[in-house]
Amino acid sequence: MKVLLVKDVYKLGRAGDIKKVADGYGRNFLLPQKLAVLATEGALKQVQRIKSQAEIRRSSQNEELKGVAEQINGVVVTFPAKAGETGKLYGSITTQDVATAISEKTRFEVKRQQVDMQPIRNLGEFTAHVRLTMDLVPEVKIIVHREGETAESVTAHAAEEAKAEKEAKASRKSSKEAAAPAAETEAAAE
Repeated sequence: MKVLLVKDVYKLGRAGDIKKVADGYGRNFLLPQKLAVLATEGALKQVQRIKSQAEIRRSSQNEELKGVAEQINGVVVTFPAKAGETGKLYGSITTQDVATAISEKTRFEVKRQQVDMQPIRNLGEFTAHVRLTMDLVPEVKIIVHREGETAESVTAHAAEEAKAEKEAKASRKSSKEAAAPAAETEAAAE
């Protein structure tokens, strides 16, 4: 089914675009929500008008939400959680949890659908993006730490793990390099 988008649709396109979508998606979601119309000849004649109106609407939304985006950008949200020895959480931190925490910190209503991230199931530092509009996508830092510990201990622990991993890679590389000449001398001796 070919449709003409009337409004911006996340992960599909901007207003005025002509897209080919699955029949069910178009019939059951895009058309009833008035996000698109069927791409008929009459509708195709209105593409320029729809694009210009959408551009005006998009710029006014961006102006309104610019201050909110600056407020949200760089916000640090911490979550105490129960976790096992390996750092795996009992449960997970979801988009709803993050949206609620951001709303409490910034006093701006953030819906869970606006938060772009996978559920967090481990201790550590993570980043999430908040989609205010198609163009304004501020970034939020999420710190998940064990209950009873401080968030700083998680960042220090993460830095130690990164350093240990780097050293392990270096030692593996040097052991491979040392093993290679030994294998060459054994092959030459035969």
